[in-house]
Amino acid sequence: MLRVRPRVSINCRKIDVVKILSIQSAVAHGHVGNSAAVFPLQRIGVEVLPVNTVNFSNHTGYGAWRGSLIAPEDVHDVILGIEERGVLPQIDVVLSGYQGGTGIGDVIVDAVRRVKAANPSAIYACDPVMGNAKSGCFVAPEIPVLLRDRVVPVADIITPNQFELGFLTGTEPTTVESTLDSVDLARAMGPSTVLVTSVERPDREPGTIEMLAVDAAGAWIVQTPHLPFKANGSGDVTAALFSAHYRATGDAAVALERTASSVFDLIELTHQSGERELQLVQAQDAYAHPRMQFTAQRVR
Repeated sequence: MLRVRPRVSINCRKIDVVKILSIQSAVAHGHVGNSAAVFPLQRIGVEVLPVNTVNFSNHTGYGAWRGSLIAPEDVHDVILGIEERGVLPQIDVVLSGYQGGTGIGDVIVDAVRRVKAANPSAIYACDPVMGNAKSGCFVAPEIPVLLRDRVVPVADIITPNQFELGFLTGTEPTTVESTLDSVDLARAMGPSTVLVTSVERPDREPGTIEMLAVDAAGAWIVQTPHLPFKANGSGDVTAALFSAHYRATGDAAVALERTASSVFDLIELTHQSGERELQLVQAQDAYAHPRMQFTAQRVR
C-alpha cells in the first residue's frame, strides 16, 4: 500500500559531500548525462567536476543529433589535468553513467583507481546504463559485457533498473524476493550498495512503481505513483542524487526517500508542463527542499 508522509520540507543544501567527479555525456538541448546530473547536485550544495564523454546537440532518443563522441584519450587527458591541479584527494565520489564505447570504460576504471589512490575514502557510483524492459538493450553489444565484467566489480554503488540488474546477474527478477536475490548476486560481484530503479513487481498497487535500495544494513523499498510517459535523463538525476545523499548520510533509507521525493516531483512537473525534456531548472526546489512525501519500507 502506498504510504505518504505529511508535507515536510527538508533543507539538504548543507550536504557533507564536497566534490563529485562526474564522467558522463553532455547535450546542448535537454537534460541527460552531465546535463541532467550536474545542476541538481549543485542545488543541494555539491561541487561537481563534470568531465564530458560526448558533446551532442540533443539526446539520441530524437533519432537525429549532431556533435561528436569525445575520444577516450581526450577524456583521460582532462582527468589527468585535474589530477595535476592536486584535486583528486578532495574527490568524494566518482560518478559515471552511459558509456558509449569500451575505451571510455577503461578511462573511468583508471580514474577510479587514481582517485582512490589519492583519497582512500572516495567511492565509485556506477549507473550501468544498458536498456530497459520495454526497449531491451540500446547500447552496443560489447557494453553490457564490459559493465558486468570490468566496471561493476570496481564500483561501490550501482544503480541499475530491474532489467539491467537481471542482465548483470543472469537472472529474471520480478518479485521483491527474486529482486533481492538478484541484488545479493550483484553485491557479491563487488558493489556494497545497490539501488534498483523501475521495480515493477506483479503484486504492487496498480498505478505505482518502486525503487529498492540495499546495503549491508538492510533493504528498503519506496513506492510512488507511476506517471505514464518517458522522461529521458530521469535515471541520470536519480543516480546522481542517490549517490550524493548516500555518501553524505550513510543511510540507504534516507537517501532513497530523498531521491524518490525529488525525482517524482521533477517528473510530475515535467508531465504537467507537456514538454518532452525534463523541467530540470523549474523543479530545483524539489532537490534542495525535498517534500519527503514517500516512506521507505524495510523489506529485509
